[in-house]
Amino acid sequence: MPGGTTAAIQHARSNRVIGMITVGCDRATSLAAIAVAADHADVWATVGLHPHDAIQGVATIADLLDQPRVVAVGEAGLDYFYEHSPRDVQRQAFAEQIQLAHQLDLPLIIHSRDAWEDTFDVLAAEGTPERTVFHCFTGGAEEASRCLEIGAFVSFSGIVTFKTATDVQAAALLVPLDRMLVETDAPYLAPVPYRGKPNQPAYVTSTAQFIADLRGIPIGMMATATTDNAAAAFPRTAPPALLTPDPDPRP
Repeated sequence: MPGGTTAAIQHARSNRVIGMITVGCDRATSLAAIAVAADHADVWATVGLHPHDAIQGVATIADLLDQPRVVAVGEAGLDYFYEHSPRDVQRQAFAEQIQLAHQLDLPLIIHSRDAWEDTFDVLAAEGTPERTVFHCFTGGAEEASRCLEIGAFVSFSGIVTFKTATDVQAAALLVPLDRMLVETDAPYLAPVPYRGKPNQPAYVTSTAQFIADLRGIPIGMMATATTDNAAAAFPRTAPPALLTPDPDPRP
């Protein structure tokens, strides 16, 4: 989360956000997520190894998955845009984290950027976990359809509010309400009208409002659906979480 974690959480609460999941991307950020969750009853943590950090090896984070208030594995996946870790190393780390999600009966949070075919290939080889979330979705209708075909949830960040994000908006029109989530990916990707500012959990309501307007439905319907979906995707959260902010300071 951005600086001033407690203030950001309080701002989110005042903006009617009822729960938050803070996402681990390596050992340090996973430990930070666990610490924040330990201090706030409406915050939960995930433990994962981001594809940027795949070179560190999944063994560096696996022992943290049994910590209290850890609700998912991830974010894990593939990023061929930056390639901070070699592609074969990314695929191995992704496969190992899918295996952990199966072994521990935990949801899986996926990061996929410019790597859709390999992402689906690794999932096919390892088996898609029962509760899988494509985080910060950046594809279009075709990629969204493939996510839905394997039973995954599709999670939209502030990107969907950007004027040029027509492919993502098409996906937001396609995805059924019962398979949709909204998130922040804080501190990046703040939605309009906050674009250019550090993102924070409170701003998730702007993303939800944009999609509701795009689909021509009341914001209350959107809020209810995404809250219910978050509870289904992350059953260890109680009360249900509404968003998935990310403490890692990278896109």
